[in-house]
Amino acid sequence: MPRETEGGGDKESKDERTQEAPEETVRKRVRANTPSPHRENTPQASPPRLVSVEELMETAKGVTNMTLAHEIMVNQAFQVKPAELPEGSLERKVKEIMHKAFWDCLEAQLKEEPPVYGHSIKLLAEIKETLLSFLLPGHGRLSSRIQEVLDLPLIQQQAENGALDISQLSQFIVGMMGSLCAPCRDEDINKLKDISEIVPLLKAIFSVLDLMKVDMANFALTSLRPHLMQQSVEYERSKFQEFLEKQPNALDYTEKWLEDTVRCLREEDGSNAASSEPSLLPVNVHNHAYLRLLSWDHASDPFPETVLMDQVRFQEMNQEMERLVQLSSLLLIVYTTTGEAISGLPGLMDTLKNTISVLLADMHTASFSGQEALASIGEKLCEELSVCLSQHGFSPFSSQRRNSLKGQISALLQPDHTVRRLMESRVQSYLLASLESSQHQTAPPLPGGLVPVSRELKELAVRFSRLVNFNKLVFSPFYQKILQKVLTDGERPAAGT
Repeated sequence: MPRETEGGGDKESKDERTQEAPEETVRKRVRANTPSPHRENTPQASPPRLVSVEELMETAKGVTNMTLAHEIMVNQAFQVKPAELPEGSLERKVKEIMHKAFWDCLEAQLKEEPPVYGHSIKLLAEIKETLLSFLLPGHGRLSSRIQEVLDLPLIQQQAENGALDISQLSQFIVGMMGSLCAPCRDEDINKLKDISEIVPLLKAIFSVLDLMKVDMANFALTSLRPHLMQQSVEYERSKFQEFLEKQPNALDYTEKWLEDTVRCLREEDGSNAASSEPSLLPVNVHNHAYLRLLSWDHASDPFPETVLMDQVRFQEMNQEMERLVQLSSLLLIVYTTTGEAISGLPGLMDTLKNTISVLLADMHTASFSGQEALASIGEKLCEELSVCLSQHGFSPFSSQRRNSLKGQISALLQPDHTVRRLMESRVQSYLLASLESSQHQTAPPLPGGLVPVSRELKELAVRFSRLVNFNKLVFSPFYQKILQKVLTDGERPAAGT
Protein backbone atom coordinates (compact mmCIF):
# COMPACT_ATOMS: atom_id res chain seq x y z
CA MET A 1 0.00 0.00 0.00
CA PRO A 2 1.31 3.47 -0.72
CA ARG A 3 3.40 4.97 2.01
CA GLU A 4 1.57 8.29 1.53
CA THR A 5 -1.61 6.83 2.95
CA GLU A 6 -0.69 3.89 5.14
CA GLY A 7 -1.72 4.08 8.78
CA GLY A 8 -0.25 0.97 10.27
CA GLY A 9 -2.75 -1.33 8.58
CA ASP A 10 0.09 -3.34 7.12
CA LYS A 11 1.38 -4.45 10.49
CA GLU A 12 1.53 -8.20 10.59
CA SER A 13 -0.38 -9.87 13.38
CA LYS A 14 0.85 -12.86 15.34
CA ASP A 15 -2.76 -13.87 16.03
CA GLU A 16 -3.72 -14.55 12.44
CA ARG A 17 -6.43 -17.12 12.09
CA THR A 18 -7.29 -19.36 9.17
CA GLN A 19 -10.79 -20.14 7.99
CA GLU A 20 -10.57 -23.91 7.71
CA ALA A 21 -11.77 -24.72 11.26
CA PRO A 22 -14.97 -22.62 11.45
CA GLU A 23 -15.82 -23.30 7.82
CA GLU A 24 -15.47 -27.05 8.23
CA THR A 25 -17.54 -26.95 11.40
CA VAL A 26 -20.36 -25.13 9.66
CA ARG A 27 -20.25 -27.46 6.67
CA LYS A 28 -20.72 -30.44 8.96
CA ARG A 29 -23.85 -28.87 10.38
CA VAL A 30 -25.50 -28.41 6.97
CA ARG A 31 -27.96 -31.27 7.18
CA ALA A 32 -30.86 -32.27 4.94
CA ASN A 33 -33.89 -31.88 7.22
CA THR A 34 -32.55 -34.38 9.75
CA PRO A 35 -34.39 -33.83 13.04
CA SER A 36 -32.27 -32.75 15.99
CA PRO A 37 -31.86 -35.41 18.70
CA HIS A 38 -33.74 -33.37 21.28
CA ARG A 39 -36.61 -32.91 18.80
CA GLU A 40 -37.17 -36.53 17.86
CA ASN A 41 -40.61 -36.69 19.47
CA THR A 42 -41.72 -33.23 18.46
CA PRO A 43 -44.59 -33.28 15.93
CA GLN A 44 -43.70 -31.54 12.68
CA ALA A 45 -45.93 -28.78 11.35
CA SER A 46 -45.33 -30.00 7.79
CA PRO A 47 -43.66 -33.04 6.22
CA PRO A 48 -39.95 -32.68 5.53
CA ARG A 49 -39.10 -31.42 2.06
CA LEU A 50 -36.63 -33.39 -0.04
CA VAL A 51 -33.52 -31.37 -0.79
CA SER A 52 -31.49 -31.96 -3.93
CA VAL A 53 -27.72 -32.32 -3.95
CA GLU A 54 -27.47 -29.09 -5.96
CA GLU A 55 -29.46 -27.21 -3.33
CA LEU A 56 -27.26 -28.60 -0.58
CA MET A 57 -24.10 -27.57 -2.42
CA GLU A 58 -25.45 -24.07 -2.98
CA THR A 59 -26.45 -23.85 0.67
CA ALA A 60 -22.99 -24.97 1.79
CA LYS A 61 -21.41 -22.36 -0.47
CA GLY A 62 -23.60 -19.65 1.03
CA VAL A 63 -22.69 -20.74 4.55
CA THR A 64 -19.00 -20.73 3.64
CA ASN A 65 -19.23 -17.16 2.33
CA MET A 66 -21.14 -16.15 5.45
CA THR A 67 -18.41 -17.69 7.60
CA LEU A 68 -15.73 -15.66 5.85
CA ALA A 69 -17.71 -12.40 6.15
CA HIS A 70 -18.32 -13.14 9.83
CA GLU A 71 -14.64 -13.85 10.46
CA ILE A 72 -13.63 -10.52 8.94
CA MET A 73 -16.01 -8.63 11.21
CA VAL A 74 -15.49 -10.32 14.58
CA ASN A 75 -11.80 -11.20 14.34
CA GLN A 76 -9.87 -7.94 14.63
CA ALA A 77 -6.65 -9.86 13.91
CA PHE A 78 -8.02 -11.40 10.70
CA GLN A 79 -5.62 -11.12 7.78
CA VAL A 80 -5.39 -12.51 4.29
CA LYS A 81 -2.44 -14.87 4.04
CA PRO A 82 -0.46 -15.99 0.98
CA ALA A 83 -1.76 -19.27 -0.40
CA GLU A 84 0.69 -22.09 0.21
CA LEU A 85 0.33 -25.60 -1.11
CA PRO A 86 1.25 -28.38 1.35
CA GLU A 87 4.89 -29.39 1.37
CA GLY A 88 5.40 -32.53 -0.71
CA SER A 89 1.92 -32.45 -2.23
CA LEU A 90 1.36 -33.31 -5.89
CA GLU A 91 -0.07 -29.86 -6.59
CA ARG A 92 3.04 -28.20 -5.18
CA LYS A 93 5.37 -30.41 -7.20
CA VAL A 94 3.45 -29.70 -10.42
CA LYS A 95 3.51 -25.97 -9.71
CA GLU A 96 7.26 -26.02 -9.03
CA ILE A 97 7.94 -27.96 -12.25
CA MET A 98 5.82 -25.58 -14.34
CA HIS A 99 7.45 -22.49 -12.80
CA LYS A 100 10.93 -23.88 -13.37
CA ALA A 101 10.10 -24.69 -16.97
CA PHE A 102 8.78 -21.15 -17.53
CA TRP A 103 11.81 -19.38 -16.05
CA ASP A 104 14.24 -21.73 -17.84
CA CYS A 105 12.47 -20.92 -21.11
CA LEU A 106 12.68 -17.19 -20.40
CA GLU A 107 16.39 -17.43 -19.64
CA ALA A 108 16.99 -19.38 -22.86
CA GLN A 109 15.11 -16.74 -24.89
CA LEU A 110 17.17 -13.89 -23.44
CA LYS A 111 20.41 -15.75 -24.24
CA GLU A 112 19.55 -16.15 -27.90
CA GLU A 113 21.24 -13.98 -30.55
CA PRO A 114 19.44 -11.71 -30.92
CA PRO A 115 17.46 -12.05 -27.66
CA VAL A 116 13.77 -12.96 -27.90
CA TYR A 117 11.69 -10.64 -25.72
CA GLY A 118 8.16 -12.03 -26.19
CA HIS A 119 7.84 -13.56 -22.71
CA SER A 120 9.69 -10.66 -21.09
CA ILE A 121 7.27 -8.08 -22.49
CA LYS A 122 4.29 -10.08 -21.21
CA LEU A 123 5.88 -10.11 -17.77
CA LEU A 124 6.47 -6.35 -17.91
CA ALA A 125 2.82 -5.84 -18.87
CA GLU A 126 1.71 -7.90 -15.86
CA ILE A 127 4.06 -6.00 -13.56
CA LYS A 128 2.74 -2.68 -14.88
CA GLU A 129 -0.85 -3.72 -14.23
CA THR A 130 0.03 -4.83 -10.70
CA LEU A 131 1.84 -1.58 -9.86
CA LEU A 132 -1.10 0.47 -11.12
CA SER A 133 -3.47 -1.61 -8.97
CA PHE A 134 -1.59 -0.49 -5.85
CA LEU A 135 -2.28 3.20 -6.53
CA LEU A 136 -5.02 5.21 -4.88
CA PRO A 137 -7.07 7.88 -6.73
CA GLY A 138 -4.79 10.68 -5.53
CA HIS A 139 -1.62 9.17 -6.98
CA GLY A 140 -1.84 10.66 -10.44
CA ARG A 141 1.85 11.55 -10.58
CA LEU A 142 2.95 8.00 -9.81
CA SER A 143 0.46 6.64 -12.34
CA SER A 144 1.81 8.91 -15.07
CA ARG A 145 5.36 7.89 -14.28
CA ILE A 146 4.53 4.16 -14.48
CA GLN A 147 2.65 4.67 -17.76
CA GLU A 148 5.56 6.65 -19.18
CA VAL A 149 8.38 4.23 -18.31
CA LEU A 150 6.42 1.00 -18.89
CA ASP A 151 5.02 2.14 -22.24
CA LEU A 152 4.37 -1.26 -23.81
CA PRO A 153 4.18 -0.14 -27.48
CA LEU A 154 7.48 1.70 -27.01
CA ILE A 155 9.01 -1.32 -25.26
CA GLN A 156 7.89 -3.51 -28.19
CA GLN A 157 9.55 -1.15 -30.67
CA GLN A 158 12.76 -1.13 -28.63
CA ALA A 159 12.73 -4.95 -28.60
CA GLU A 160 12.29 -5.10 -32.37
CA ASN A 161 15.17 -2.67 -32.88
CA GLY A 162 17.48 -4.38 -30.38
CA ALA A 163 17.47 -1.37 -28.04
CA LEU A 164 15.50 -2.81 -25.10
CA ASP A 165 17.25 -2.57 -21.74
CA ILE A 166 15.33 -4.88 -19.40
CA SER A 167 17.89 -4.32 -16.66
CA GLN A 168 17.11 -0.59 -16.57
CA LEU A 169 13.34 -1.23 -16.56
CA SER A 170 13.78 -3.75 -13.74
CA GLN A 171 15.59 -1.20 -11.63
CA PHE A 172 12.76 1.29 -12.19
CA ILE A 173 10.25 -1.39 -11.16
CA VAL A 174 12.19 -2.17 -7.96
CA GLY A 175 12.37 1.52 -7.12
CA MET A 176 8.64 1.96 -7.67
CA MET A 177 7.91 -1.11 -5.54
CA GLY A 178 9.99 0.49 -2.77
CA SER A 179 7.78 3.59 -2.95
CA LEU A 180 4.55 1.61 -2.81
CA CYS A 181 5.31 -1.25 -0.42
CA ALA A 182 4.56 -1.47 3.28
CA PRO A 183 7.47 -0.97 5.71
CA CYS A 184 7.50 -4.70 6.46
CA ARG A 185 8.63 -5.27 2.84
CA ASP A 186 11.65 -2.92 2.97
CA GLU A 187 14.03 -5.81 3.58
CA ASP A 188 12.59 -7.73 0.63
CA ILE A 189 13.04 -4.67 -1.61
CA ASN A 190 16.65 -4.24 -0.49
CA LYS A 191 17.35 -7.87 -1.42
CA LEU A 192 15.99 -7.20 -4.92
CA LYS A 193 18.53 -4.42 -5.35
CA ASP A 194 21.33 -6.90 -4.79
CA ILE A 195 20.25 -9.21 -7.65
CA SER A 196 22.09 -8.43 -10.88
CA GLU A 197 20.96 -11.20 -13.22
CA ILE A 198 17.73 -10.47 -15.10
CA VAL A 199 15.81 -13.76 -14.76
CA PRO A 200 16.42 -14.26 -11.02
CA LEU A 201 15.52 -10.58 -10.53
CA LEU A 202 12.23 -10.86 -12.42
CA LYS A 203 11.42 -14.04 -10.54
CA ALA A 204 12.09 -12.34 -7.20
CA ILE A 205 10.08 -9.28 -8.26
CA PHE A 206 6.99 -11.41 -8.81
CA SER A 207 7.43 -13.08 -5.42
CA VAL A 208 7.55 -9.72 -3.66
CA LEU A 209 4.63 -8.38 -5.71
CA ASP A 210 2.55 -11.32 -4.50
CA LEU A 211 3.34 -10.36 -0.91
CA MET A 212 2.48 -6.73 -1.64
CA LYS A 213 -0.91 -7.82 -2.98
CA VAL A 214 -1.58 -9.53 0.35
CA ASP A 215 -0.46 -6.40 2.22
CA MET A 216 -2.82 -4.28 0.14
CA ALA A 217 -5.73 -6.64 0.80
CA ASN A 218 -5.08 -6.48 4.55
CA PHE A 219 -4.76 -2.70 4.42
CA ALA A 220 -8.10 -2.52 2.64
CA LEU A 221 -9.71 -4.79 5.27
CA THR A 222 -8.40 -2.63 8.11
CA SER A 223 -9.54 0.57 6.43
CA LEU A 224 -12.99 -0.66 5.44
CA ARG A 225 -13.92 -2.71 8.52
CA PRO A 226 -15.60 0.22 10.35
CA HIS A 227 -17.77 0.85 7.28
CA LEU A 228 -18.72 -2.78 6.70
CA MET A 229 -20.72 -3.36 9.88
CA GLN A 230 -24.24 -2.76 8.56
CA GLN A 231 -23.59 -4.48 5.24
CA SER A 232 -22.12 -7.50 7.04
CA VAL A 233 -25.09 -7.72 9.41
CA GLU A 234 -27.56 -7.67 6.54
CA TYR A 235 -25.47 -10.12 4.49
CA GLU A 236 -25.15 -12.68 7.27
CA ARG A 237 -28.81 -12.39 8.15
CA SER A 238 -29.93 -12.88 4.55
CA LYS A 239 -27.57 -15.84 4.05
CA PHE A 240 -28.80 -17.50 7.23
CA GLN A 241 -32.40 -16.93 6.11
CA GLU A 242 -31.61 -18.69 2.83
CA PHE A 243 -30.06 -21.51 4.81
CA LEU A 244 -33.11 -21.68 7.08
CA GLU A 245 -35.49 -21.89 4.13
CA LYS A 246 -33.65 -24.99 2.86
CA GLN A 247 -33.12 -26.43 6.36
CA PRO A 248 -36.34 -25.70 8.33
CA ASN A 249 -34.96 -27.31 11.50
CA ALA A 250 -31.77 -25.23 11.46
CA LEU A 251 -32.77 -23.37 14.63
CA ASP A 252 -33.56 -26.39 16.80
CA TYR A 253 -30.49 -26.07 19.01
CA THR A 254 -30.92 -22.32 19.22
CA GLU A 255 -34.50 -22.77 20.42
CA LYS A 256 -33.40 -25.26 23.07
CA TRP A 257 -30.63 -22.89 24.19
CA LEU A 258 -33.09 -20.03 24.74
CA GLU A 259 -35.76 -22.31 26.25
CA ASP A 260 -33.26 -23.67 28.78
CA THR A 261 -32.17 -20.14 29.65
CA VAL A 262 -35.76 -19.08 30.31
CA ARG A 263 -36.31 -22.14 32.44
CA CYS A 264 -33.18 -21.44 34.49
CA LEU A 265 -34.25 -17.84 35.08
CA ARG A 266 -37.71 -18.96 36.17
CA GLU A 267 -36.17 -21.45 38.57
CA GLU A 268 -34.02 -18.70 40.02
CA ASP A 269 -37.13 -16.57 40.52
CA GLY A 270 -38.75 -19.50 42.27
CA SER A 271 -41.98 -19.24 40.27
CA ASN A 272 -43.36 -19.24 36.74
CA ALA A 273 -42.68 -15.57 36.15
CA ALA A 274 -44.49 -13.75 33.35
CA SER A 275 -42.48 -12.29 30.49
CA SER A 276 -43.13 -8.79 31.78
CA GLU A 277 -41.03 -9.43 34.89
CA PRO A 278 -37.51 -7.97 34.70
CA SER A 279 -35.67 -11.30 34.72
CA LEU A 280 -37.54 -12.45 31.61
CA LEU A 281 -37.27 -9.35 29.54
CA PRO A 282 -35.87 -10.43 26.13
CA VAL A 283 -32.64 -8.48 26.57
CA ASN A 284 -32.05 -10.11 29.96
CA VAL A 285 -32.74 -13.58 28.55
CA HIS A 286 -30.33 -12.88 25.70
CA ASN A 287 -27.52 -11.77 28.02
CA HIS A 288 -27.90 -14.75 30.35
CA ALA A 289 -28.05 -17.08 27.35
CA TYR A 290 -24.74 -15.77 26.04
CA LEU A 291 -23.19 -16.01 29.49
CA ARG A 292 -24.16 -19.70 29.57
CA LEU A 293 -22.03 -20.22 26.44
CA LEU A 294 -18.94 -19.54 28.58
CA SER A 295 -19.62 -22.66 30.64
CA TRP A 296 -20.98 -24.85 27.83
CA ASP A 297 -20.43 -28.60 27.80
CA HIS A 298 -19.04 -28.79 24.26
CA ALA A 299 -18.52 -32.55 24.47
CA SER A 300 -22.17 -33.48 25.00
CA ASP A 301 -24.39 -30.50 24.12
CA PRO A 302 -24.72 -29.35 20.49
CA PHE A 303 -23.84 -25.69 20.15
CA PRO A 304 -26.63 -23.28 19.06
CA GLU A 305 -26.65 -22.82 15.29
CA THR A 306 -26.58 -19.02 15.36
CA VAL A 307 -23.33 -18.94 17.32
CA LEU A 308 -21.74 -22.00 15.74
CA MET A 309 -19.22 -19.96 13.76
CA ASP A 310 -17.93 -18.57 17.07
CA GLN A 311 -17.83 -21.82 19.03
CA VAL A 312 -14.03 -21.85 19.17
CA ARG A 313 -14.01 -18.24 20.36
CA PHE A 314 -16.45 -19.00 23.17
CA GLN A 315 -14.32 -21.99 24.16
CA GLU A 316 -11.22 -19.79 24.29
CA MET A 317 -13.03 -17.18 26.37
CA ASN A 318 -14.29 -19.90 28.69
CA GLN A 319 -10.71 -21.07 29.23
CA GLU A 320 -9.57 -17.51 29.87
CA MET A 321 -12.42 -17.02 32.36
CA GLU A 322 -11.46 -20.21 34.21
CA ARG A 323 -7.83 -19.09 34.32
CA LEU A 324 -8.78 -15.71 35.80
CA VAL A 325 -11.04 -17.40 38.36
CA GLN A 326 -8.22 -19.69 39.46
CA LEU A 327 -5.67 -16.86 39.51
CA SER A 328 -7.85 -14.48 41.51
CA SER A 329 -8.83 -17.28 43.92
CA LEU A 330 -5.20 -18.13 44.64
CA LEU A 331 -4.24 -14.50 45.22
CA LEU A 332 -7.20 -13.96 47.52
CA ILE A 333 -6.22 -17.04 49.55
CA VAL A 334 -2.62 -15.83 49.82
CA TYR A 335 -3.54 -12.35 51.04
CA THR A 336 -6.22 -13.49 53.48
CA THR A 337 -3.99 -16.26 54.90
CA THR A 338 -0.77 -14.26 55.22
CA GLY A 339 -2.44 -11.20 56.71
CA GLU A 340 -1.54 -7.53 56.84
CA ALA A 341 2.20 -8.15 56.75
CA ILE A 342 2.25 -8.35 52.94
CA SER A 343 -0.57 -5.88 52.30
CA GLY A 344 0.68 -3.02 50.16
CA LEU A 345 4.22 -4.32 49.69
CA PRO A 346 5.44 -2.90 46.35
CA GLY A 347 5.77 -5.36 43.50
CA LEU A 348 4.71 -8.40 45.52
CA MET A 349 1.30 -8.78 43.87
CA ASP A 350 2.83 -8.75 40.39
CA THR A 351 5.51 -11.25 41.43
CA LEU A 352 2.96 -13.68 42.86
CA LYS A 353 0.66 -13.18 39.89
CA ASN A 354 3.43 -13.92 37.38
CA THR A 355 4.46 -17.04 39.28
CA ILE A 356 0.92 -18.41 39.34
CA SER A 357 0.33 -17.51 35.68
CA VAL A 358 3.40 -19.45 34.57
CA LEU A 359 2.37 -22.55 36.52
CA LEU A 360 -1.21 -22.36 35.21
CA ALA A 361 -0.21 -21.75 31.60
CA ASP A 362 -1.02 -25.33 30.56
CA MET A 363 -4.12 -25.78 32.68
CA HIS A 364 -6.29 -26.62 29.66
CA THR A 365 -3.99 -29.20 28.13
CA ALA A 366 -4.54 -32.95 28.46
CA SER A 367 -1.29 -33.48 30.36
CA PHE A 368 -2.05 -30.87 33.01
CA SER A 369 -2.41 -32.15 36.58
CA GLY A 370 -4.30 -29.77 38.86
CA GLN A 371 -3.03 -31.46 41.98
CA GLU A 372 0.61 -31.23 40.91
CA ALA A 373 0.20 -27.65 39.71
CA LEU A 374 -1.36 -26.47 42.98
CA ALA A 375 1.33 -28.25 44.97
CA SER A 376 4.02 -26.49 42.94
CA ILE A 377 2.23 -23.16 43.31
CA GLY A 378 2.04 -23.63 47.08
CA GLU A 379 5.77 -24.37 47.32
CA LYS A 380 6.79 -21.49 45.07
CA LEU A 381 4.53 -18.92 46.74
CA CYS A 382 5.77 -19.88 50.19
CA GLU A 383 9.36 -19.35 49.04
CA GLU A 384 8.60 -15.94 47.55
CA LEU A 385 6.59 -14.83 50.60
CA SER A 386 9.38 -15.92 52.94
CA VAL A 387 11.97 -13.91 50.99
CA CYS A 388 9.69 -10.87 50.79
CA LEU A 389 8.86 -10.87 54.51
CA SER A 390 12.50 -11.13 55.51
CA GLN A 391 13.50 -8.32 53.13
CA HIS A 392 10.97 -5.97 54.72
CA GLY A 393 11.83 -6.85 58.32
CA PHE A 394 8.81 -8.98 59.18
CA SER A 395 8.77 -12.20 61.17
CA PRO A 396 9.92 -15.28 59.23
CA PHE A 397 7.30 -17.30 57.39
CA SER A 398 6.88 -20.14 59.90
CA SER A 399 6.39 -23.76 58.90
CA GLN A 400 2.92 -23.67 60.43
CA ARG A 401 1.88 -20.76 58.22
CA ARG A 402 3.50 -22.47 55.23
CA ASN A 403 1.53 -25.67 55.78
CA SER A 404 -1.68 -23.73 56.31
CA LEU A 405 -1.25 -21.82 53.05
CA LYS A 406 -0.30 -24.94 51.09
CA GLY A 407 -3.32 -26.76 52.44
CA GLN A 408 -5.71 -23.98 51.46
CA ILE A 409 -4.19 -23.79 47.99
CA SER A 410 -4.49 -27.55 47.45
CA ALA A 411 -8.10 -27.41 48.66
CA LEU A 412 -9.01 -25.41 45.53
CA LEU A 413 -9.42 -28.77 43.79
CA GLN A 414 -12.59 -29.41 45.79
CA PRO A 415 -15.65 -29.09 43.53
CA ASP A 416 -17.50 -26.69 45.84
CA HIS A 417 -14.58 -24.66 47.14
CA THR A 418 -16.05 -21.48 48.63
CA VAL A 419 -13.42 -19.03 47.38
CA ARG A 420 -13.35 -20.37 43.85
CA ARG A 421 -17.13 -20.36 43.60
CA LEU A 422 -17.18 -16.80 44.91
CA MET A 423 -14.62 -15.63 42.35
CA GLU A 424 -16.43 -17.49 39.57
CA SER A 425 -19.70 -15.80 40.51
CA ARG A 426 -18.05 -12.38 40.58
CA VAL A 427 -16.31 -12.87 37.22
CA GLN A 428 -19.57 -13.99 35.61
CA SER A 429 -21.43 -11.07 37.20
CA TYR A 430 -18.87 -8.67 35.75
CA LEU A 431 -19.16 -10.16 32.27
CA LEU A 432 -22.96 -10.03 32.49
CA ALA A 433 -22.79 -6.42 33.64
CA SER A 434 -20.46 -5.63 30.73
CA LEU A 435 -23.17 -6.80 28.32
CA GLU A 436 -25.78 -4.69 30.06
CA SER A 437 -23.57 -1.58 30.06
CA SER A 438 -21.96 -2.01 26.62
CA GLN A 439 -24.67 0.08 24.95
CA HIS A 440 -23.82 2.97 27.28
CA GLN A 441 -20.07 2.65 26.65
CA THR A 442 -19.38 2.60 30.39
CA ALA A 443 -17.47 -0.15 32.16
CA PRO A 444 -19.24 -1.74 35.14
CA PRO A 445 -17.65 -1.48 38.60
CA LEU A 446 -15.11 -4.17 39.37
CA PRO A 447 -16.26 -6.68 42.04
CA GLY A 448 -14.11 -7.18 45.13
CA GLY A 449 -11.12 -9.48 44.87
CA LEU A 450 -10.69 -9.00 41.13
CA VAL A 451 -8.37 -5.99 41.14
CA PRO A 452 -5.25 -8.14 40.52
CA VAL A 453 -6.79 -9.44 37.26
CA SER A 454 -8.62 -6.24 36.32
CA ARG A 455 -6.70 -5.68 33.07
CA GLU A 456 -7.21 -9.22 31.78
CA LEU A 457 -10.85 -9.27 32.90
CA LYS A 458 -11.62 -5.98 31.15
CA GLU A 459 -9.99 -7.24 27.95
CA LEU A 460 -12.07 -10.42 28.14
CA ALA A 461 -15.22 -8.38 28.73
CA VAL A 462 -14.52 -6.24 25.66
CA ARG A 463 -14.02 -9.32 23.45
CA PHE A 464 -17.10 -10.99 24.88
CA SER A 465 -19.32 -7.91 24.49
CA ARG A 466 -18.13 -7.21 20.94
CA LEU A 467 -18.85 -10.78 19.84
CA VAL A 468 -22.24 -10.93 21.55
CA ASN A 469 -23.42 -7.55 20.31
CA PHE A 470 -22.56 -8.40 16.71
CA ASN A 471 -24.39 -11.71 16.99
CA LYS A 472 -27.42 -9.90 18.41
CA LEU A 473 -27.45 -7.51 15.48
CA VAL A 474 -27.42 -10.34 12.97
CA PHE A 475 -29.86 -12.76 14.56
CA SER A 476 -32.21 -10.53 16.58
CA PRO A 477 -35.23 -11.21 14.28
CA PHE A 478 -34.82 -14.97 14.75
CA TYR A 479 -34.33 -14.66 18.52
CA GLN A 480 -37.36 -12.41 18.81
CA LYS A 481 -39.65 -14.98 17.22
CA ILE A 482 -38.29 -17.81 19.36
CA LEU A 483 -38.56 -15.88 22.62
CA GLN A 484 -42.03 -14.63 21.81
CA LYS A 485 -43.15 -18.23 21.46
CA VAL A 486 -41.22 -19.49 24.50
CA LEU A 487 -42.39 -16.74 26.84
CA THR A 488 -45.97 -16.93 25.60
CA ASP A 489 -46.09 -20.69 26.06
CA GLY A 490 -44.78 -20.23 29.59
CA GLU A 491 -47.71 -18.00 30.49
CA ARG A 492 -50.35 -20.54 29.45
CA PRO A 493 -51.85 -22.66 32.24
CA ALA A 494 -51.07 -26.34 32.08
CA ALA A 495 -53.80 -28.70 30.85
CA GLY A 496 -56.33 -29.71 33.53
CA THR A 497 -55.66 -26.76 35.81
